Amino acid sequence: MSVMDILKSYVDRPTDTHQDFDDVARQVPTEALAGGIAGAFRSGQTPDFGQMVSSLFAGSNAQQQTGLLQQLARSLGPAVLANVAGGLFSRFHPDAGAPAAADAAAVSPDQVREMAAAAEQHDPSVMDRIGAYYAQHPDVVKVLGGTALAVALGQIANRMKS
Repeated sequence: MSVMDILKSYVDRPTDTHQDFDDVARQVPTEALAGGIAGAFRSGQTPDFGQMVSSLFAGSNAQQQTGLLQQLARSLGPAVLANVAGGLFSRFHPDAGAPAAADAAAVSPDQVREMAAAAEQHDPSVMDRIGAYYAQHPDVVKVLGGTALAVALGQIANRMKS
């Protein structure tokens, strides 16, 4: 089955399949995959952005967790970071130097949800950056579940038609 055949099935009738996501993620341009993930973040059919990012964090390895937190921190200034989760995320701001993987290990998924919600409110384009980040790690995206994958594939299909 070709990529376009798989993607066409998601335009009108999304289904729940991890294998289709794997197949598509390996074959589409990274930009299309990133846009599909970001589209899933924005969809009313999926959990809120904070919850989805929290799930991605929980399914990521230490290096990916650190990268995710850095992406979120870029959307928030030092003053906002100081007020989220008791200032725990201040060490992830680009001006704070390179955080260690141990810094990410000290963060809970609930704290990441709080940070992601603040980042979304402060800078909605954070969804695009997180989508682009996880387009580089598509195996992790599968932790979001079938509905989010189906929405992402539908978004990719729409982008590929253009």
